[in-house]
Amino acid sequence: MKTKTIPFLFLLLSTMLSCSDETEEVISEEPNPNQDELYFPPINSEEWENTSILDLEWNINAEQPLYDFLEEKNTKAFIILKNGKIVIEKYFNGAASSDNNPWYSAGKTLTAFTIGVAQQDDLLSINEPSNTYLGTQWANLTASQEQSITIKNHLTMTTGLDYTVSNQNCTDFECLTYLNQPGNFWYYHNATYTLLTDIIAQATNTDYNTYFNNSVKNKIGMNGSWIRLGFAHIYYSTARSMARFGLLNLNKGTWGDNQILTDQSYFTEMTTTSQNLNESYGYLWWLNGKSSFRAPAFENQFPGELIPDAPDDLIAGLGKDDQKLYVVPSQNLVIVRMGNDSGESLLGPSSFDNDLWIKINELIN
Repeated sequence: MKTKTIPFLFLLLSTMLSCSDETEEVISEEPNPNQDELYFPPINSEEWENTSILDLEWNINAEQPLYDFLEEKNTKAFIILKNGKIVIEKYFNGAASSDNNPWYSAGKTLTAFTIGVAQQDDLLSINEPSNTYLGTQWANLTASQEQSITIKNHLTMTTGLDYTVSNQNCTDFECLTYLNQPGNFWYYHNATYTLLTDIIAQATNTDYNTYFNNSVKNKIGMNGSWIRLGFAHIYYSTARSMARFGLLNLNKGTWGDNQILTDQSYFTEMTTTSQNLNESYGYLWWLNGKSSFRAPAFENQFPGELIPDAPDDLIAGLGKDDQKLYVVPSQNLVIVRMGNDSGESLLGPSSFDNDLWIKINELIN
């Protein structure tokens, strides 16, 4: 187990309430997962192979303390996949396997993946200006300011739009104003992310939900749907569906023998440092193992790893109320946590991540 000091940021984060009503170089030098070693559950079926803690020679004595911790922290669903097979699937606090739970900002990873498919289909290029698809005057900017913002800026939280507005989810014209030159400052601004769904809709000449369903969801057997909550566009699904998406990304965009995201250059860009302002952020994916990070609601940079006790090659989708999707290529692990706020009311990263990984390490090491 790695022994590291938890960054001071998490002490600050634990006392801070969310300021939003929101209703990620190569990942690792470890060998990539071998597709032949990975199991993929069948499409349109509840069948899913299992493997046991005992078969994996994990620490059975750490199992119940993990469950106690999860239940205490308002968890509803928790899944661990090893090589694609279910090791743990538990539901707490009155939840059931059929429940659809919100991904919140963990769902940003779904949109990042879908953008990659659209680019692969030659329907857009992330280096194009946003107004190619949003049209002119989508924001309260001059023509030159508008032209300088690219789709990639939206993917990397570097549009330069003003995040000091009263509602950072607001995508109305008057809420989208100039603050910084694009690419010169990183800030976790939900509105600029949400606009990607409109970009996909215009680029694909269909609605976002339909393109996502046909390009990603249906191809891997996910359930769920996108729901508008105010300005936010939130995905709801079962925990198993989140696990399926994690497994797809563990195998770099291929489901069994079905190559869904064949553009491996895009996949690498999506899951590695995407700009020089926040080492721990890719294209809407959070990245562990970096020397510093920025976090939602903060303007400053913090030293140290995002999740000190987690594997360095971990990539993650992290959402409000501690929705967690962890993918660990070096260990062929996918881990899902869905539920209610663990106690910090934060948008994404929180000290709960590290606390949970301490418990996970006690089990798997």
